[in-house]
Amino acid sequence: MKSRIILRSEINLSSTHLKMISSGWGQNVVDNTITEKITYLSDGLKINGYLAYPKNSVGKYPCIVWCRGGYGNNGAIDEFNARGIFGQIASRGYVVFASQYRGNAGSEGTDGFGGNDVNDVLSLIPLADEVECADKTIWGIEGWSRGGMMTYLALTKTNIFKAALVSGGISNLHCNADKKEFSEILSKIYSAAPPSEISSECYARSILNFPEKICPTTPLLLLHGTADNRVPYLDSQNLSEKLNGLNREHKLVLFEGGDHFLKSHRKEVDKLRKEWFEKYLK
Repeated sequence: MKSRIILRSEINLSSTHLKMISSGWGQNVVDNTITEKITYLSDGLKINGYLAYPKNSVGKYPCIVWCRGGYGNNGAIDEFNARGIFGQIASRGYVVFASQYRGNAGSEGTDGFGGNDVNDVLSLIPLADEVECADKTIWGIEGWSRGGMMTYLALTKTNIFKAALVSGGISNLHCNADKKEFSEILSKIYSAAPPSEISSECYARSILNFPEKICPTTPLLLLHGTADNRVPYLDSQNLSEKLNGLNREHKLVLFEGGDHFLKSHRKEVDKLRKEWFEKYLK
């Protein structure tokens, strides 16, 4: 079998940074998990990302794909945050795969903001063949903000995920609205394209237009703050209403006054995330 992971290197932080990891995510993350930087192949491109798993693992662990937010290098995950975010998930008994997406953080290609770069998410799945402690039969997926859009689009292309979780996810790009951040991003990607083409590309990235294409066997947890000034909470509420109409298994949790990152609700969010994946992946 030809390897799809072409580079792997363990992240080693300073003692000061490890103390910060312990304070922010728990000593168990420091003591009992390993996080690696990886470079893998997607559509022939070299894509950078991360891999995390329990240290001294015995047996197999369910896998989780984690989708970052942002556009370009804005929102890229650095080594410190990777060690904390992915290490925390790994400390709960999972193998975590995450992508920086093409065109970002040294990856080849151009960020498509929900275009062909969705393949960079799906291309993480075969990497489990090369991770000894990964249970390739059990998969979950989690996305934040733009990563929510990536999660929704991935769910239209595969039925492998037994559970999905989205926080502050984009379900409608609002391409025809004035001074919208996401319209500006698509305008950059398609700088020479006519407005009608940009509108078409926005439509194709907005799951609210085709919620029936989401895998019907993947339960979906939607989290959103009502004071989110980046992605309106209606993106999640309106999607939930569509899913209700389709009789799809899902749960919507709105946090009153919560911002885009749900900073003031971190403990409650972590509890919900943990319980959701334990319910469906273990």
